[in-house]
Amino acid sequence: MVITFLMIFCIPTEWLTDVALAKETATRENKMILLNFSGSDWCAPCIKMKRDVFESEVFKQYAEENLVLLRADFPRLKKNQPAKEQVQHNEALAEKYNSQGKFPFTVLLDASGTVIKAWDGYSNQTPDDFVKELQSVINK
Repeated sequence: MVITFLMIFCIPTEWLTDVALAKETATRENKMILLNFSGSDWCAPCIKMKRDVFESEVFKQYAEENLVLLRADFPRLKKNQPAKEQVQHNEALAEKYNSQGKFPFTVLLDASGTVIKAWDGYSNQTPDDFVKELQSVINK
């Protein structure tokens, strides 16, 4: 019983950082890709969205079953900077999907990388409302 409880409420939600791996995984598992552009150490709405939505059990459970999660993080503090190759990768993603440099910016992609829907900013949606919106788009 405890194991079941832990499995239900401690769902691991892994955010990938490589778009090629995300596309490969999405194709293999027949899932959509949720790409999130974040400024993890300077963007208050990004931090709030991560904490309130992406780290919620409701979102994690839905994501585990339906999404491949991909994050392009743009921290400002030197100590938080990813490797040079990752910075270049994130910049390439931003050129393609977030050319206006908005934060947070979240994009739902199909497995080939085609944009299905984009969310500009964080509107203080509850995790339930965000998941419902994802479901309505994915289940069309």
